Parts: sequence; C-alpha cells; structure tokens
Amino acid sequence: MTPRQRIVATLRGETPDRIPLDIGGTESSGLTAIASNRLRAHLAMPPGRTQVFDTLQQVVKIAPDLRQRLQIDTVPLLIEPRAWRPFTLPDGSACEIPAKWAPQPDSNGGLIVRDSAGHITARMPAGGYYFEPAYFPLARVTEPTELDDYAPAIESFDWPAYADESLDDIAARARRLFDQTDYAIVANLQCHLLAAGQFLRGYEQFMVDLLADKKLAHALLQRLTDAYKRRAEAYLARVGRYTQVLLFNDDLGTQNGPMMSPECYREMIWPYQKELFGFVKARTDAAILFHSCGAVSQFIPLLIDAGVDALNPVQVSAAGMNTAELKHRFGDRITFWGGGCDTQHVLPKGTPRQIAHEVARRIADLAPGGRFVFTQVHNIQPDVPPENVMAMLDAFAQCR
Repeated sequence: MTPRQRIVATLRGETPDRIPLDIGGTESSGLTAIASNRLRAHLAMPPGRTQVFDTLQQVVKIAPDLRQRLQIDTVPLLIEPRAWRPFTLPDGSACEIPAKWAPQPDSNGGLIVRDSAGHITARMPAGGYYFEPAYFPLARVTEPTELDDYAPAIESFDWPAYADESLDDIAARARRLFDQTDYAIVANLQCHLLAAGQFLRGYEQFMVDLLADKKLAHALLQRLTDAYKRRAEAYLARVGRYTQVLLFNDDLGTQNGPMMSPECYREMIWPYQKELFGFVKARTDAAILFHSCGAVSQFIPLLIDAGVDALNPVQVSAAGMNTAELKHRFGDRITFWGGGCDTQHVLPKGTPRQIAHEVARRIADLAPGGRFVFTQVHNIQPDVPPENVMAMLDAFAQCR
C-alpha cells in the first residue's frame, strides 16, 4: 500500500498492510523546533530549514528528507506565511518563523508579541520554551448583542494573521501534494468551539459562562459555528478533493477527569460540534480527526455520534484512558490516532528498554483489528533525547 492508501484503509476500518505512522501530520503529533534540530543532528542529517508554523507551541514543519527517513505516512496541509525570517531558539539553535510574527524582548527577560492595535497577544516568559496567549478580546462582553462589535475577531478566530497566503495558494499546494506525493494529506480548518470561547472570553470566564450565562455562551458558540461553516464552504470547495483527513481541535479533558460534566458538554458544546461536523461531511469524503487531550473517555460515544472518525492523541496517562479498555469499548467505531507512547513520563525520561516496552504494550492494546494510527501522545518536547525518539520508532518498526 501507499501511505495514502494505508491511512484511508485504516480510517475505513479495513486492515492495512502495516500500522500507519504519523509524525507531524498535525500540530499535536509533531516535533518542537529544538527537538527537531536535535533529532536531525543525531541522525547526521544537514540542518535544513527548521520552520516553525505553530508559533505558540513552537512546532515545526517536518522537512521532506526527515519524513522520508522516518517513513511517515502523513503530510499536513498547513496555512503558511508568504515569507519567513530567522529566529534563535531558547537553546541557541536556529529556526525560521513567519515574517509577520514579531517577538520583542520585554522588561522581564522574556518575549512578547503585539497585534496591529498594540495589544500584547502572546508571551514567552524568561527561560520558557513556548508562547502563551495573553489577550482575550471578548473579556468585557456582557450581552449577546455586544458580539456584533467583535464580529471580525469571531469570524477569523485561530486563522493565523501571520499566515498570509491565500486559499488559492493553499489549494495549489494541496494539488501538488496530491499529484506529486502519495502521502495522506491532513488538512486543518483551524476550528475550535470550547477553546475558542476560552481564548476569546478568557479561560475562567467562559467556563463560568457555560453554567451561569448560557444565553451568552450559546450566542457565541452559534456565531463561531456559523463562521466556521462559511470557512469550510470556501476551503473545501478548493481543497476538499485532495484531502483525506480533516483535523478539528477542542481539549475536553484534564489530567484527572473531564473538563466539564457530560451533561454540560451535551447541552453546551456537542450540538455545535454535531452541526459543524455534519456540515463538513456533506461536502467532503475526508475523515474527521478530532484532537482532545486529557480524560475524554466519557465523551467518545457522543463524538462518534457527532461524526468523528478518529481520536487524537489518546492521552494514556490521563484518568480513564486505559488503552485496552478503550479499544474493547470503541475500537469498532472509531480510529485511535495516537497513544503509541506516553510523552509525559516514558518518552522524555525512560530508557530505550522502557520505551520499547511501552510501545509494544500500546500496539498490543490498540492495533488488533485495525483502526489505529501510531504516533506518540503529543508533540515531542525539547527535553526528549533524540535517542529516545529513535528508540520509539525502532520499537514501532519491530511491532508494526
């Protein structure tokens, strides 16, 4: 099978020739910039261009030579900037960032980023590795009618302002990837619902809204859903024929349990996900891959009912995320895209033998009967030794 055929077969519940591998097909299954530089050096590969496309998480595009070296089956269809510029990472190594992303030093030794209006939108503290959101434009809204004043912020949420290529540019790259490679193409519409409310209103405020100001929360969620449907309509008209997977994101879980009760989720978030996913599925044959960290086992039946075909990252260290149990309960109805190796403890701190044991265990739990795409639980962080990355991939090669 080609990589594309392998992924498609897996998502359809068919048995592929081997377990497919995703590294970097999404912004939650890739390499941070420092980890990428260290891995390339470990493999004696030339430095290449380390291009950071996810500026908050500092996640990079997987270069074609590394994708081929690691035998990855996926390629992301990213929203890219027209121009890049050099940047120095916290460890002193080099990368490139979008030209319109302009971090500046602050008075505390960290970095800040401002928007065109002068608001500080992101911060990297001194000694940090990531940028954190710092501006919540709808924080002072008190009535649904006030949302009209913030229509541009709602309409464009999480479509990166620094990624200034056009839909025609994206469509041209999608066509090249489809015609000139045999990778499975993973597209990302940058659509969130719960996370959008948290980033627009402020995390704590929106969680309060879901219980204490439902009228405002529903009004914002419906506006977001309508905006995303317009986005999807335009996007899929240009690239839908080329993509095999569409990524959606919304973290619903924490380490120790769901972020909200199942009752709250069913009332406040799920109807909008179901509406959006149904709209998308009527316009493309691509599978829906849904990313949610944390303890989300209670939500899986509802996600399946909403139209989700695959779940990432399968956070094996979170409460209730036992991989054997998840496979037994849901493995005939959803593809598990992840869970291949714990990234909180095992991958950064384990020995090669411990990593091999972890990989073999997760594959034994999740691979039988198909519907499993191997990738580590989340992005490979700066503190992960490159030897451990290769130990994981070598163990995968032995088991697949």
